[in-house]
Amino acid sequence: MLSTVPTMESLECDWDCSQLFSTIQSVGPARSGSASSEPNQTHSNSGLDESNLKLSIIEERKRRRMMSNRESARRSRMRKQKHLENLRNLVNRLRIENRELTSRLRFLLYHCHRVRTDNDSLRSEYTVLRQKLSDIQQILLFKQLQQFSFTWPYNNVPVMSEQTPPPLII
Repeated sequence: MLSTVPTMESLECDWDCSQLFSTIQSVGPARSGSASSEPNQTHSNSGLDESNLKLSIIEERKRRRMMSNRESARRSRMRKQKHLENLRNLVNRLRIENRELTSRLRFLLYHCHRVRTDNDSLRSEYTVLRQKLSDIQQILLFKQLQQFSFTWPYNNVPVMSEQTPPPLII
């Protein structure tokens, strides 16, 4: 039965195809098209050794590259894990800070409301006191006018200061 796996001789390419088929061993040396096999036999053996050497060098490079890639991937995973851990820590710190700020905001809003209520109460009290003061000033002015009017036309009438003033109702 014929094999469906291509051999080195059946591939026509400019680059070394032995990388792709490193597990396939060729049956014989590659032929260049000359009919005599005797002179090429010594050349083929050295070519085979050289090919095996190239193959082992390529395999070693592949192995080193694979190891380097694995180490790089491991370092990348470690960096990613550390970054995720830092992000989780940051999230936790920000949540704590958010709770503290929310608590402070509630405290300040409560006190702001309380100050506004006190301020409204004081303004109302101020308005009442201002009105009382205005009323008292009017009463005093009226009393002074009364006193002045009693003494003006009559010079011999006793002065109001000698009399007892009526009590003020406030």
